[in-house]
Amino acid sequence: MDSGPNALVAGETLVDFLPATPGPLATVESFTRRPGGAPANVAVGLARLGEPPWFWTRVGGDPFGEMLVGTIEAEGLPDRFVERDPDARTTLAFVAHDADADRGFTFYRDGTADTRMEAGRVPDAVLADVGWVVAGGVTLGGGPSREATLDLLERAAAADATVAFDPNYRPELWADGAFEGTVGEALEHVDVLKATAGELRALGFDGADAAALSRAVVESGAGPHTVLTTLGDAGALARATGAAPWGPATVTHPGYPVEPTDTTGAGDAFLAGTVAAFAGGETDLSAVLAFANAVAAVTTTAAGAMTALPTREAVRAFRAEQGSAGQ
Repeated sequence: MDSGPNALVAGETLVDFLPATPGPLATVESFTRRPGGAPANVAVGLARLGEPPWFWTRVGGDPFGEMLVGTIEAEGLPDRFVERDPDARTTLAFVAHDADADRGFTFYRDGTADTRMEAGRVPDAVLADVGWVVAGGVTLGGGPSREATLDLLERAAAADATVAFDPNYRPELWADGAFEGTVGEALEHVDVLKATAGELRALGFDGADAAALSRAVVESGAGPHTVLTTLGDAGALARATGAAPWGPATVTHPGYPVEPTDTTGAGDAFLAGTVAAFAGGETDLSAVLAFANAVAAVTTTAAGAMTALPTREAVRAFRAEQGSAGQ
């Protein structure tokens, strides 16, 4: 492996419009613009945790795309695979918050740049040099990006990279009803699956709780040897088989008590924390979950997804303040 990044993250970069007040979008009168997109959040999260990755994304040739490229550059991410599409606009997502800071999304994404990613843009040589490849489900939703994402995952697995995947299920982006089949195809090449219980059920797995659902995944032979199930303020559960480099285990972590301001991007922060921990050499699943949950918890205490992502030092300080809580 060369001295370049140890991970490649692929997928959408978009603009989140955060509401000034909670409630349905029809009642919100003003918004704050923030950079977002699950893979973009993961890429920036890794950079802030000291593991800056390659980032393959595509934004529009418009002012929003210009803003996002500037943000990516400011975060210290290499721009080799950051593409600008002169013939498409950048995706916009309007966020609605309820009283508990949980959120819903309304997307403006018809023919936008991130639906037009093209297969083969990341060379095999790069995939052979990285330890991790991380992708999500949004670019699988349709357009050329579906085939581009599947192609990337297949080639990454063939290159022996550890492939991590987040379904990031947004029903409104799957008008063709192909979520289960398309993501199922992607899972054939995935090593580490991060998902909610609801997403696992949407993928056709059965189980009364997170433990049963994660068992169903690994016993199905779908692909992943490790399943990380996020449980909101209840923490997370991890299950790994003997095929995992860190060995077979089933562990839980209760999370950390915080007063959330905005939960947007918490799952992305968790995935960034997971990859950063594993890429940094951690092999204890309990330690990985504790660190990933801390990254996610800190992210919920500020507004925005990308803007709230913490540094490793901030995570260390947060865990020190928590003492034994959530350990």
